Amino acid sequence: MPQPGRALTADGAPRGGLAALCITQTTGWGALYYALVTAVRPISEDTGWDPVLITGAFSAGLLLSAVAGIFVGRILDRTGPRTLMTGGSAVGVLALLLVAAAPNLPVFFAGWLAAGMAQAAVLYQPAFTVISRWYGPARLRPLTVLTLVAGFASTIFAPLTAALTSGIGWRGTFAVLAVILGVVTVPLHARYLNRSWTRAASGGTAAAHRAAVRAVRRSPEFLGLQLLMVLLGLGLYTATLNIVPLLMEKGASYGAAAAVLGLVGAGQVGGRLLFAAIPPGVRLPVITSTAAGAVVLLAVLPGPVPLLVAAGMLAGAVRGCHTLLQATIVADRWGTRNLGALQGVFAAPLTAVIAIAPAAGPLLAGLLGTYTAMATAMAASAAAAALLAAAFTLRDTSRRRAGSGRAAGRKHDDRHAYQADPRTDGVPAVRTEAVENHAPDK
Repeated sequence: MPQPGRALTADGAPRGGLAALCITQTTGWGALYYALVTAVRPISEDTGWDPVLITGAFSAGLLLSAVAGIFVGRILDRTGPRTLMTGGSAVGVLALLLVAAAPNLPVFFAGWLAAGMAQAAVLYQPAFTVISRWYGPARLRPLTVLTLVAGFASTIFAPLTAALTSGIGWRGTFAVLAVILGVVTVPLHARYLNRSWTRAASGGTAAAHRAAVRAVRRSPEFLGLQLLMVLLGLGLYTATLNIVPLLMEKGASYGAAAAVLGLVGAGQVGGRLLFAAIPPGVRLPVITSTAAGAVVLLAVLPGPVPLLVAAGMLAGAVRGCHTLLQATIVADRWGTRNLGALQGVFAAPLTAVIAIAPAAGPLLAGLLGTYTAMATAMAASAAAAALLAAAFTLRDTSRRRAGSGRAAGRKHDDRHAYQADPRTDGVPAVRTEAVENHAPDK
């Protein structure tokens, strides 16, 4: 039952819960992600460590977070988010303190590996699951709000990190960020997140839930959508995170190219605002085909700079849509029961691809000869995702038509049972949105 004084909104989310998650996500992304990106140069100048090794430590943490996310999702389904995300925040604090005190590069690596564990427990993936379980079919609006607010993490924490580093050095900066992370996120996670999920709504045995998760994650649809998102993420993030050398190769100045990189971020905000306006039935083909077109433009346009700016902002807008697609695609197709486990498995390869995207650009440019050739290869990756999306959309359309014919005159009440979903080749799917109101405490 809810604790006295902690009111629930009509849709089951604790009052203030969405605002709390917006604050913790912004703080978590700022301290555990954007701070290091901002501080690479002063760390290298102070320690003599190679910038490639410094960013390598960060990438290693991100790769570990991809693997850890699989286990985090399972724990989240089983125990609820409060202990997991509060503990993740505490691990993040300890990780940043270890980074700040690191006497050598191996300890620095250890700090970022610990930060990767914290990222898996506190950043987007668990937050997406929590919001989807709170809001059920009405999840799109709060997910959009969350990603819009958290999108300002770099706007807040990049200049904050730079200012602190100039004043107290990078070690003092990460110690301060550790305090900020702990003071802000630990109490909010402990206060506003569910201690456990409502068991009455879940139904079934633990073995049945494991079997359902296993069946879904092995299904051709799940694997195909996972491949689609990886191809799309690889094309989008590799091209846009390496847009500065790409545009400089086309004759843009460093300042102009850096400005375009900033506008890619601004485009993400626009994309998240537009996401809900795209009809659900055509989101996959619209987003993937637009992504392919944007990366093609970045590859083939020789200039002028204003056209390259427009192409960069379009690619940023698609990146914004990609984030929300990642947040909704699993729950839209398989419901919110067992969502943590499914979301963790689904997102793991995508998280890994995004982690290696900054290094993949220079590597491909070296192998292919130019950054323009790299962008062309990434356009091909996005185009492959668009072809997969078209195939999924055609199949979904035909199945909906077939399903509506079979369902004529037939009524079902499947709120508490696993049903064969015509979209998943008979794979057990969970259709529980109508009853999944989760109290903050049990």
